[in-house]
Parts: sequence; C-alpha cells; structure tokens
Amino acid sequence: MIITIDGPAAAGKGTLAGAIAQKYKYAYFDTGMVYRAVGLLMILNGKDLSDEAAAIEYASNLTFPQMMELSKNPEFRSAKGGQAASIVSAIKDVRAKLLAMQQNFALNPVFADGTKANGVVYDGRDTGTVVCPNAELKLFITATPEVRAQRRFAEFQQKGSNLTYEEVLADIKARDERDSNRSTAPLKPADDAIIVDTSDLTIAEVFAHVDEIIKKRLK
Repeated sequence: MIITIDGPAAAGKGTLAGAIAQKYKYAYFDTGMVYRAVGLLMILNGKDLSDEAAAIEYASNLTFPQMMELSKNPEFRSAKGGQAASIVSAIKDVRAKLLAMQQNFALNPVFADGTKANGVVYDGRDTGTVVCPNAELKLFITATPEVRAQRRFAEFQQKGSNLTYEEVLADIKARDERDSNRSTAPLKPADDAIIVDTSDLTIAEVFAHVDEIIKKRLK
C-alpha cells in the first residue's frame, strides 16, 4: 500500500507519517530530505541559493547514501536548512532531477537496513499530486500558520535556538507563499486527497482519525 501525506511546513506530516509507518510496518520516505540535502550542499559549498545551475548540478549527482550522511549535519533540520530547501525546491529542473529517486522508492520500498517493506508512507509537499498520483490513500495535513509557527518555535526553543516566534511565523508564511505559487508542482491537495486540519487536534487525535481511514481502505 502506498500512502501519501502532503501539507505545509509544521502541520504534523512527519509525526503522523512516522506513527503510521511504525504501526503498519511500512517504509517511510520523507521527500523533503532530498531538497534539504541539495540546500545544505549549496550552503556548505558557499553557493548563493539563487544559483540555479549549482542547485541543478547538486540535484543531478545526489545519491541516497549521500543524503543520509548530510542528514547528520546540525543544519540539515535547522530553520536555515528548511529555508534553503524551500528555495531550491522551487527550481523546476531541481525537482525534475530528484523526482526519479522518489518515485523509484515506491517500486521497491525498503527499510533502513535494506529489508523489503510491504508498503510505504510518503511525507512531502507533492507526493499525492506528482510523486505517487496513483497512491491508494492520499492525505493533506494542514493547520493555521500561527499554530504551525508555534509548534516550530517550540521545537527550536528545545534546541536552544534564539529565533523569536515572530521570525518563525514570518518564515512559515514565506515558505507557504513560495510553495503555493511555484510554477512546478505547487503545494495543493490532490483532487482525491482527504484533508485533515490539525489546528485544534492533538497528535493522538490526528493519528486515531487517520488510523480509522487506513483500516477502512485496507478492508
């Protein structure tokens, strides 16, 4: 079974995808990692994030092992890393280069140790519309910008970040603007996606709701 979970930053996609993958023993592919990897390569090599040629070159040569190694860098999941990922992901040819890697995983989903999985959960921005348009279940997880900013702000505080809530909110809104208005694969629900607003729900409530949907699909 292929499940896609799309939505804006800090809506709860990753937490939900991880919980589903763990319960049903499916592989988990965070598609945002490929863009964070390219963005981080730009940063580490001193490239301007608007340098499309450099971004396309890094995307063309990115391998799964390299991506996993880059994910160990502290900047990979930082606010700076997220901003870089959002910028390079808006480049049409970068998305084209990385699409094959994401799609091929659905043909042969595996766990981190290389063993075969019976299904896969995708977490991203366009997994239901572009990466896996034929997925058996498509979800679009969202929440208000203010709620998402508060969640991300709390995460950054735990990591010792000095960013203010206002700065995080501004970044969330800027990312939403870029993601929703890019010319290629803009952020939007697939026509057959189930939309879940998590603004007023706990993680447990969101999982319980989605879990019932999955059980019905499996029947």
